[in-house]
Amino acid sequence: MSAVNSLIPARFLTIISHLVIVITIFWSRDNNVKASLPLDYSQDQYDSEDTKLVVALAVTLGLFAIELAGFFSGVSMFNSSQGLLSLAVHCSASVSLSFFVFEKWECWTYWVIFAFCSVLPAFVEIIIFIAVFGLKKKPL
Repeated sequence: MSAVNSLIPARFLTIISHLVIVITIFWSRDNNVKASLPLDYSQDQYDSEDTKLVVALAVTLGLFAIELAGFFSGVSMFNSSQGLLSLAVHCSASVSLSFFVFEKWECWTYWVIFAFCSVLPAFVEIIIFIAVFGLKKKPL
């Protein structure tokens, strides 16, 4: 099996593991929201932090849709550069977000993980998608 063909299942599994952890955070976000607040907080402060985290998680799910659409359409499935980038960032996100859940990190740390591990591969996926369909270039 060539290196490119072995990246495909690994990439898929890391994307799915990242997706599962994001869905888990939706269910257990209460602890992370409370970790972001002072000891005596109001309901408005709690609602504000909870809304910020829900927006971040919803945008993450949208970026997953973009990346999985490019992957399943075959546009970037056999692109070794995108496969390696996606594998690295989603594996990093899975580990980081596991710590985010278990160690009850503050909500602002999610935005840092989001920027590097969700926005970056989705942005590259969009560029590949535009190059293939917009410019009629052959995938790398």
